[in-house]
Amino acid sequence: HVQLVESGGGSVQAGGSLTLSCSVSGNGDGSGYWCSAWFRQAPGQEREGVAAIYSGDGSAIYSDSATGRFTISQDTASKTVVLQLNSLKPDDTAMYYCAATLGGSRWPLQAADFGYWGQGTQVTVS
Repeated sequence: HVQLVESGGGSVQAGGSLTLSCSVSGNGDGSGYWCSAWFRQAPGQEREGVAAIYSGDGSAIYSDSATGRFTISQDTASKTVVLQLNSLKPDDTAMYYCAATLGGSRWPLQAADFGYWGQGTQVTVS
């Protein structure tokens, strides 16, 4: 049973930074071609894919809003996926969710492609 647990959200002023972490468990030795991603959802808005990283080669993709400001990375040894948020803007305020799927994903990221989700961590930028 795959479980994802996010941490690291909080409140920050515009221009500040936050580091979000997602701890993955229950996926055995992590073998297979996994795609791990971060989504966000602001009140009244649809869930938006922010960034994804692939276990095979560590390649990463970003939404337009994340490009140049956010960085996704993974530590296969600790089974952790990290999203570094820099130059934060008030528009970045949302609940951020970690997600994972075995196999590839469409782009733009589609929430329906991911079967495993964390509970979310709130990011508030003022």
